[in-house]
Amino acid sequence: MGHALCVCSRGSVIIDNKRYLFIQKLGEGGFSYVDLVEGLHDGQFYALKRILCHEQQDQEEAQREADMHRLFHHPNILRLAAYCLKERGTKHEAWLLLPFFKRGTLWDEIEQLKDKGSFLTEEQILRLLLSICRGLEAIHAKGYAHRDLKPTNILLGDEGQPVLMDLGSMSQACIHVEGSRQALTLQSLGCVLYAMMFGEGPYDMVFQKGDSVALAVQNQLSIPQSPRHSSALRQLLTLMMTVDPQQRPHIPFLLTQLEALQPPVQSQHTTQI
Repeated sequence: MGHALCVCSRGSVIIDNKRYLFIQKLGEGGFSYVDLVEGLHDGQFYALKRILCHEQQDQEEAQREADMHRLFHHPNILRLAAYCLKERGTKHEAWLLLPFFKRGTLWDEIEQLKDKGSFLTEEQILRLLLSICRGLEAIHAKGYAHRDLKPTNILLGDEGQPVLMDLGSMSQACIHVEGSRQALTLQSLGCVLYAMMFGEGPYDMVFQKGDSVALAVQNQLSIPQSPRHSSALRQLLTLMMTVDPQQRPHIPFLLTQLEALQPPVQSQHTTQI
């Protein structure tokens, strides 16, 4: 499974016959750790995600996460640079080598702006949302749904283009997205749009801390009035947060609406914020 890996010195590893130098720890949670590493062959920085596998099921889930990444070659979906499985005595570690995004996540951007007393402009929101929808469209085209879409699972490239991450949430089942699952995705996407517009989650601090926003909408959300946003954008948010899942718009409809609302740009695939 995967490729052979060897630790060549205290501060470096070799993956697929390429050496990577450990720079610093980026974070950890549960049974996974993320380190910043530098490829000595290309000078590029990567995020090395290490997943502790206590059982065979853990290995299979890590493999599925890697497989999900390999399914897509899309500018708005996080690609996988390499994958391997490393023995740790009687246990294993799954290693996923991913591109490093120094700007962090969409939520990081929202928080930084909020600290300055500022918000994303409507033009920025429209471009971000269009690219996010294009990434979701590619996922749906393969018969999958993201399942855990939220601002902390959307990275920002150097030019501000959004990139969907945490594809492990897609690994449990291949599904048809025309029904309830797509409705759930659209609700989560509505939560992302709400956060971009107002700098906070639509429900409570659970959302703001980055936990799952895949919540059932029980009551119609009241959209705050703001001179920063057009009636068209507020109407779009209202549709996405509709209580009845069958009444929420699907991705093709959103793409049509968003493409019509886009301001003139050189390339619609580049989102600068």
